[in-house]
Amino acid sequence: MVALVQTVAYLGLEARTVEVQCQIAPGLPRFNLVGLPDKAVNESRERVHAALAAMGLALPPKRITINLSPADLPKEGSHYDLPIALALLAAMGVTDAEQITDFVAVGELALDGRIVPTPGVLLAALHASGADKGLICPAAQGGEARWASGIPILAAPDLISLLNHLKGTTRLAEPQPGEVEAAARGPDLRQVKGQEVAKRALEIAAAGGHNLLMIGPPGAGKSLMAACLPGILPPLTPAEALEVSMVASVAGLLEEGRVSRTRPFRSPHHSASMAALTGGGLRVRPGEVSLAHLGVLFLDELPEFQRAVLDSLRQPLETGSVDVARANAHVTYPARVQLVAAMNPCRCGYLGDPALGCSRAPRCGADYQAKVSGPMLDRIDLHVEVDPVSAADLALPPPAEGSAEVAARVAAARAVQVSRLEGTGKSSNAELDGDLLERHATPDDAGRKLLMQAAEAMRLSARGYTRMLRVARTIADLAGSEAVGRIHIAEALSYRRVVGRS
Repeated sequence: MVALVQTVAYLGLEARTVEVQCQIAPGLPRFNLVGLPDKAVNESRERVHAALAAMGLALPPKRITINLSPADLPKEGSHYDLPIALALLAAMGVTDAEQITDFVAVGELALDGRIVPTPGVLLAALHASGADKGLICPAAQGGEARWASGIPILAAPDLISLLNHLKGTTRLAEPQPGEVEAAARGPDLRQVKGQEVAKRALEIAAAGGHNLLMIGPPGAGKSLMAACLPGILPPLTPAEALEVSMVASVAGLLEEGRVSRTRPFRSPHHSASMAALTGGGLRVRPGEVSLAHLGVLFLDELPEFQRAVLDSLRQPLETGSVDVARANAHVTYPARVQLVAAMNPCRCGYLGDPALGCSRAPRCGADYQAKVSGPMLDRIDLHVEVDPVSAADLALPPPAEGSAEVAARVAAARAVQVSRLEGTGKSSNAELDGDLLERHATPDDAGRKLLMQAAEAMRLSARGYTRMLRVARTIADLAGSEAVGRIHIAEALSYRRVVGRS
């Protein structure tokens, strides 16, 4: 007899069906595990053996073969423990083999028989829902799995409780969906003294989903303004929150099934590797650019990142996804992020300040800024200079307008964009291209003339030209204008400058 239990293998945000087949046959006692398992899956034999021993069950003195089908699909992770144990128990006759065919099982086993959390339960639940099956998962992740409504979920704390439920002697509690977290309160724009131009650029970036680069000396408030950005962005829609939660689930960051409507904000250190930023590793996991999906990726001290690491972001910023190709896996993660970067004008940070500037100016500034390649800078829509803040500025009272007032204008502009782009699969001006860009962002005659003159003088690339039109469309939306005029083009061009060449 061959017992069958279904589980899943994760490839990016895709869960693929894996069938765990268990056969117990006469022969020398042996426990074989086949089907292209990695080290963690191979170690399942010891964990399953110990968990069954903790229940008082001994493996039969026969040849036990576990096959993970399809055999050519790499199997990674410890979530195969539970389906292997269930298939083995079904083959031994301890539980009804037919009863568990209606479920997908995921979970790691502790040596004492407890079922402990593993990454990706939300993906497994959504996959089970699509296959019209139930889900067996750890009790600690029942709230996460419950977000896939309409399917039976058995969230068991240990193997004994699960077997008793299957036999009908006790009942497992029905899990409830995890909490929806309240919006996190970050810094308020009232804390930023002065910097009116930079705050205006921040508002435009938030209203259209544009990338932003701030250049200024240390202590000018660049990091503070970047931290204020999530507070003026509109909250995630329910569909977006589920998409963000799926990425967090695969990364093992979805604690107690809690789902947040706040947009992600990721700020990796400049020593981050390429795999940390874009994803990868021995066991492929999403990187910072995917963990910031539908949110903000903040790169402070931009030129201090390795150039190859920065350039690896060029494709995700353009396409909204990142492809991770490895010898044993090729996966795609979503990466539709809003990039906010900050940098000093030179290594010492005080280029242009006669009192603090170094003797190597302006060469030191040119060398420092040239660490960021031209194609990378071309993908950033708004370049803004951040002036130093004096003691007199800090002594001024807080500005009258804070994050709440700016967020209201941003929300109104975003609502216009969502209505305009309904049915296109896009939701912001930063995504406009092709016919949509021609239809909604073509300027009037005066604006077109100015744009043509500037494109020739500034030697704008085709990408730079497109991004200028997108920014101008956002400025027009903030002004409540249906048409893109000369004034909107002029302001958009004021945020476009070349800060270095590759």
